[in-house]
Amino acid sequence: MGEHDTAYKFLFSHRALMRDLLLGFMEGDWVRELDLDSLEKVSDGYATGDLFSRHNDALWRVRWKREWIYLYLMLEFQSTVERFMPVRILTYIGLLYQDLIRRKELSQDRRLPPVLPIVLYNGKGRWRAPVALDNLIQPPPHAVLPYLPRLQFLLLDEGALLHEGALPGQRNLVAAIFRLEQSQAPEDLSRAFSHLLEWLKGPEQSELRQAILEWLHRRGPSLAPEISWREVRNLQEANTMLEERIQEWKAQFRREGLTKGREEGREIGLEEGREEGREEGRKEGREEGSTAEARNILRRQLARRFGTVPEHIDVKLNGASREQLEDWIDRPYEVEELEDVFR
Repeated sequence: MGEHDTAYKFLFSHRALMRDLLLGFMEGDWVRELDLDSLEKVSDGYATGDLFSRHNDALWRVRWKREWIYLYLMLEFQSTVERFMPVRILTYIGLLYQDLIRRKELSQDRRLPPVLPIVLYNGKGRWRAPVALDNLIQPPPHAVLPYLPRLQFLLLDEGALLHEGALPGQRNLVAAIFRLEQSQAPEDLSRAFSHLLEWLKGPEQSELRQAILEWLHRRGPSLAPEISWREVRNLQEANTMLEERIQEWKAQFRREGLTKGREEGREIGLEEGREEGREEGRKEGREEGSTAEARNILRRQLARRFGTVPEHIDVKLNGASREQLEDWIDRPYEVEELEDVFR
């Protein structure tokens, strides 16, 4: 198990994360019937045999009415999708049931508790494999259907949830972690980090802050490799370093872009100078080149926020002067403010 896997499992060893997972990602009124204060992590040493050979999984249970519901959380950190995941889950749940029977931890009427299998997947590609066991079994004769095993797991594909706008918008620690994992631009990373700082500032959350810090020590280098994450001592310090680095990225990006624009402008100027005068051509070329490059820099920044640059904003960019464009490049507006600027 890699360092990232260990840190992620450590995060989901905290009741607050599991609570937000249930409240933010489970559908149906049944969640309101859960006694979330009863959330209890089942120790890794609880089960025998091969149940916990997958050390990056987590097992919890929570009270529903008078009985327990088990939550089996599978943490999948891999570049390829596991086609036969339902078969693996079926095996693990079978092992869990065997252990509960051996320990005589059944309901009063000697029934097994329900188990909710959840697969948390953070791969770059979207999950395309079946989530139900019956989709992996060849169609049998109709008379055989009642005898086939049935199982379906709840898939939480981080990238798909973010892309579809399906992450909870309210205060939710799991959603913030997912946004950190899937951030495509420094601004996205900073925004998700700011939410975590706001939500975890209470003294009673010191243990959870430390867990997220440990996770960042391991995961941070893949999110923003220019930052020395292992030297960060607390979340506030991490946020400060991140904001400073974002400003450095923007300044460097702007300098490189304008330098390229000037070079392209000189080439345009030389070409036009042959017809209308070498000196005048250089001047016009430099101006047009740097303006065009500034416009392209701003388009790329806006595309990160909007996905695609809205048509009415693109019209404004085409009509803006170089000074206006450079000013907008240096102003880190939120999406709503950008809309106001370009109206």
